[in-house]
This record gives sequence, structure tokens and C-alpha cells, in this order.
Amino acid sequence: MPDPERIDALILGSGEGGKYLAWHLARSGRRTAVVERRWIGGSCPNTNCLPSKNEIWSAKVADLARHGGQFGTATGPVAVDMAKVLQRKRDMVEALVAMHLENYKASGAELIMGEGRFVAPKTLEVRLNDGGSRVLAGDQVFIDVGTHPAIPDVPGLRAAAPLTNIEALELGELPEHLVVLGGGYVGLELAQAFRRFGSRVTVVELAPQLAGHEDPDVADEVRSFLSDEGIDVRLSTRALRVQGQSGRAVGLVVATPAGEVTIAGSHILVATGRAPNTDGIGLDVAGVALDDRGYIQVNERLETQAPDVWAIGECAGSLQFTHVSFDDFRVIRDNLAGIDRSTRDRLAPYCMFTDPPLGRVGLSEAEAQRQGVTVRIAKLAIAAVLRTRTIDEKKGFMKALVATDSDRILGFVMIGPEAGEVMAVVQTAMLAGLPYTGLRDAIIAHPTMAEGLGPLLSKLPARATGEQRGAT
Repeated sequence: MPDPERIDALILGSGEGGKYLAWHLARSGRRTAVVERRWIGGSCPNTNCLPSKNEIWSAKVADLARHGGQFGTATGPVAVDMAKVLQRKRDMVEALVAMHLENYKASGAELIMGEGRFVAPKTLEVRLNDGGSRVLAGDQVFIDVGTHPAIPDVPGLRAAAPLTNIEALELGELPEHLVVLGGGYVGLELAQAFRRFGSRVTVVELAPQLAGHEDPDVADEVRSFLSDEGIDVRLSTRALRVQGQSGRAVGLVVATPAGEVTIAGSHILVATGRAPNTDGIGLDVAGVALDDRGYIQVNERLETQAPDVWAIGECAGSLQFTHVSFDDFRVIRDNLAGIDRSTRDRLAPYCMFTDPPLGRVGLSEAEAQRQGVTVRIAKLAIAAVLRTRTIDEKKGFMKALVATDSDRILGFVMIGPEAGEVMAVVQTAMLAGLPYTGLRDAIIAHPTMAEGLGPLLSKLPARATGEQRGAT
């Protein structure tokens, strides 16, 4: 092995946290190199977050066009051109990749396209995509290799060449009948999008509810509006085996409470979770330990067991959201600068971009119960928010959880138009330690969706010790 090139900061993987760390360190004057095997900028701009939301919006436009008469606009027959949907998404991705390349150039960080594997502590051998290899040793090393869609061990499933979210977003033709294996956020977003494009869609979920991390009332509401659009939802249904080939004809044999049945479709999409990209990259040689699921073990400062080696984002077991990976970058950046910061007690929000969307921050009812936290709960139908009368989108609800012994907001969930934006208002209040009465009594612009926070929080029962308006 040749003598390694010395690098101040060596980053394996160009995901959200890794790329921002690279740009920051390079601008700080440190020689910085990023090794990326394929996706410049990581999965978010290439295959996951932004591409999926791009096509979901195309599906929203198709749905609005079909219902234009409801708003006084006659549209006639509506047809979806999947080739144009695909090209619109590709154009966006191409522009995002170009933006990332410009950021690398402007920062001075070197982007090395190739497959990296540890061959010694803090030392990578990189097989370059255009041929040849390089060996690089970093004074400090950061691992940001992400995750990939997990394919469950169902007989015949791998042989059927199923779609994952990556392949589904590259379809230039409309599936006749898309069978979605998995009722989580990714599966539900894509299920609704393809239904709106014109496919028949069946969702198969092993659990007794969709969106398993949510409270039952949230899951029931999601199932209700998806079913209203004609999506066939099969709960408590276990995949037994797969026959045929996805993209031609496929049969999913399932066990249901009523017995064994076969669901015949044209395509099958697997959306049953993700697995870390930690196999085969020499982490044992690097002295980096994994947990029993294959994620890198880190402490609250994202340090691994190996000296001067950190892990970032999903591969480190952080919540699988781009905005959480970005916060991982900030944790590492600040600690490198001598500012004490950790991942402990982070308030991480998230959204599911169905229509209506779901936004949640803080505790759910189930989580509060598991943690032994007693809460007061208020719930408001979205139809009670006057903004919905103007846009005619009345499905969903808001729900707030407030401590029983104080006015501290502990959790919020919303299904409805602009749920993510309204959730951000509540998150801001939670971060600021604002009592719920501050939001309840705030003057919020009319008519907006956030205006519903006042009526929602006014429904909270008073504390047992008595409550006065504006009390903290």
C-alpha cells in the first residue's frame, strides 16, 4: 500500500451533515476531502426528500385539475404524462447537484468520487469511479454513509426485483396497479401520489394501523383520507411470498385475519424501513463499533469509540430526517470550536407529506403514557378553522399535549393544510419555553391555519390547582 496522503479532515459520505461540515472546515482553512461513491449531496437532493416532494406536488396538481370544477374552473379530461413528471424531477435534481458542486468549489473542499474502505485507523483506500485508487489518512475522520431501503426476507421478493423509493421516482410510465409493502411515511406518500397519477394502489401493512409511530386517532384519520381516494388499505396483513416480476405482473401472497389471499399487481414497492450503509467499509479495522442493528455507536457528541472519529446522521442512529443530520453537523462543528453541545433532549419535528400533510413535534399520547408523563389534551377538528372554508380542505385535526402540573407544551400533532408550518409555530413556542396560554391568547392573522391554535388551546382543561388567563 502506498504512503497515504495526509488530510486534515477526511469525510466518508456526502450527506447533509457531512457536506456542511466539509464546507465549513474547508472555509476555515483546513485541508478537507469528501469521499462519495455516487450521490453528490447525499440522498436528500438525489433520491429521497426533495425528489419525492417534487413528484408529490405534481400529483397534487393532477388532483386539483381533476377537481377544478368544484372551484369554478372547467378543465375537461385530465391526463398525466409520467415522462414529463419524471423530467421535471430530474431537472430539479440536476440543478441541485450543480449547486452542490459549486459549493464544493467555492469552499475549497475536495470531492472525491469513489468507494472508500478503511484499511487502517483513520485511513481510507478509495477506488475511484474513473479508475485507479488513492489512499488518504485524516487527522480527524467523519463518517456520514447514511442508510438504504431494507428489503424484508420474504420468499421471492428479491427475485421479483421490487421497486424502492429510488426506482419508484424514476418511473416514466404509470403502474397499472402498484402494491405498496409497508404503511409508513414513505410508503403512504408514494401510495397517494401514484393513486393521484392514476394507478390502482394497495397498501399492505403488517401492523394493525398505518403510521405506526403515531397515535391511533392520527393513524385512523390518515387511513380515512387515503381510503376516500380509493387506496385499498390492508392492515394486520403479513407478506408470505411473492410470485412474478415487478414491472410485468406480480402476485403478493399475504396472510390476513380472514385467511390467505393473493394480491395481483403490476408493480411492487417496498417501503418497510431502512438499514445502515455500514457493511463492508472496514469499520472494524478503523476501531469503530456498531450496535446490534449495524448502526455506529456514538456518544452525545457524536464521537465514536475510535479517537478523532465521529459519525453523522442516519448511520449514527440519528432520526432519519435531513434536518436532524444538519443538526448533527452543528453539534460537531460547535464541539470542535470548544462550544459544549450535544444531541441530548433535541426537539426534532417531522412531517409526512401526504395531502393533507401530517406534522408532529414533541410527545404523542402513547409516548407520554410509556414515559409516565401525565398530560392535558385538547383536540380540534380542522374544519373548525375558518381558513378551511376558503380552500375547501376540511379533513384532519389538531391535537396538543400540555403538562398537568404546568402550562408547558409537551407535544403537538396536526393533520391538515400547512401542517408543517403550523407545527413550526408550536415548536418555536416549545423551544422558547412559552406557556400554552401565550399561544392561546396570541393575536394570529386571519384567515390562516395557525389561527386554529387559539381555539385548540382554549379547549384545554384547567390545572387542578386552578388557572388564570396568561398564568405561567
